[in-house]
Amino acid sequence: MENTQTKKKFQMPSAYTVLFIIIAFIAILTWFIPAGHYKVDDAGNILAGTYERVAQNPQGFYDVMMAPVLGMLGSETTDPAISISFFILIVGGFLGIVNKTGALDAGIGSIVKRFKGREKNLIFILLPIFALGGSTYGMAEETIPFYSLLIPVMMAVGFDSIVAVSIVLIGSQVGCLASTVNPFATGVASDAVGISMADGMLLRIIMWVVLVGISIAYVYRYAAKIEKDPTQSIVYSQREEDAKHFDIDAINRQEGVTKKQRNVNILFILTFFLMILSLIPWEEFGINIFANFTKWLAGIPGLGMVLGKDMLPFGQWYFPEITMLFLLMSIVVAIVYGFKESDFISEFLAGASDLIGVAIVVAVARGIQVVMNNGMITDTILNWGEKGLSGLSSVIFIILAFIFYIPMSFLIPSTSGLAAATMGIIGPMGEFAGVGKDLVITAYQSASGLVNLITPTSAIVMGAVAIARIDIGKWWKYITKLIAILFVAICILLAIGTIL
Repeated sequence: MENTQTKKKFQMPSAYTVLFIIIAFIAILTWFIPAGHYKVDDAGNILAGTYERVAQNPQGFYDVMMAPVLGMLGSETTDPAISISFFILIVGGFLGIVNKTGALDAGIGSIVKRFKGREKNLIFILLPIFALGGSTYGMAEETIPFYSLLIPVMMAVGFDSIVAVSIVLIGSQVGCLASTVNPFATGVASDAVGISMADGMLLRIIMWVVLVGISIAYVYRYAAKIEKDPTQSIVYSQREEDAKHFDIDAINRQEGVTKKQRNVNILFILTFFLMILSLIPWEEFGINIFANFTKWLAGIPGLGMVLGKDMLPFGQWYFPEITMLFLLMSIVVAIVYGFKESDFISEFLAGASDLIGVAIVVAVARGIQVVMNNGMITDTILNWGEKGLSGLSSVIFIILAFIFYIPMSFLIPSTSGLAAATMGIIGPMGEFAGVGKDLVITAYQSASGLVNLITPTSAIVMGAVAIARIDIGKWWKYITKLIAILFVAICILLAIGTIL
């Protein structure tokens, strides 16, 4: 009789399952790895050469199950992650309100119409815009609506769906690769190792310019080739079907930007501009204008009390303050656009719910560190790293750290989850090789952004190719050369970063 049972295909587990497996594995290691402890100075920095053995404290089932809870709420052995998770939810609410207005979609549509007949020039404009979104706030799932908008445009002018996907996906993820103040990558990682997001900013800005430039050249070259000879398109065989599916004539029916939407876009840009201003440590650079202004404002009788006498100046803000900023701007956007209170609450909560998975993955990832710390094996692993890295040059270390994060990014595609899970270990290890924590963060971001251009474990990649009706294999065929070029460029830039 013929066997009618079909063989089940292997399916990659979710980030949550992977993280729980890692937590359980680390818990097992606490039974075998010797427990140890480093002395720290008053600033909390580890003092090399002070490692000593302590009594074993193996972690059991209860500890494994409690780890994500302690990862969220904090404990004596971990920094609280509740502020990060709450910030993520508020950002989700803010994006939910903005997306509901349709302002971002209309803004992009307006740019497309303005450049009619010069569509290739859009690559020079739109790709950097998405890259700025990725660099500043980790633009990822928010890009999904843009594929449906750009694909008909690119096909109507003689390109293909791959060009449209490239503008959005490559733009946003190369931006994430070179994150500057991205709270989901730079923010979480910096918090995990106790440094400012501004540390290492110069190198990341340089990386953004170089890598975005490389990406623009790559996409433009492909677009020009398709424009000249459409049969060179990797998806040429399905061009007619795609033309019908995406209704390329619909671009002419795009509506312009309303006055309200224009105002929302201004507020959207202003919000991230203020966040950037607030996170740069101005006083460390001898710039006291924000500190002096805040002190003057708080000292005004009556007004200072109303505004709040404990206001912090730009340069001293962190997650609690920028969380407040996004909450405030959500309300301002709603008022400017004319939302009813009930609609505002509904859309804000819907937006927050879209990112609740990211918020929870931060807590679960923190659980890994909870188990390692409570099992007293974190410092032992660091001691092994101290000994193993003692003769390793800083250049070799940072490149190996970058390569290490590539497979880790496949397992945990969430940038915030990956940072929370590993940065507490890898960051301090870099100090033994003379590499700053900020450079380790840059290496982690680079690997995560690079992998998120191709990984099938990412909803961003799979969502993009699904909307564009592109087989994942064809996408890999197209982007392989770019991945290789970016890999070499990143290694060179990281090496340069060791001497900056």
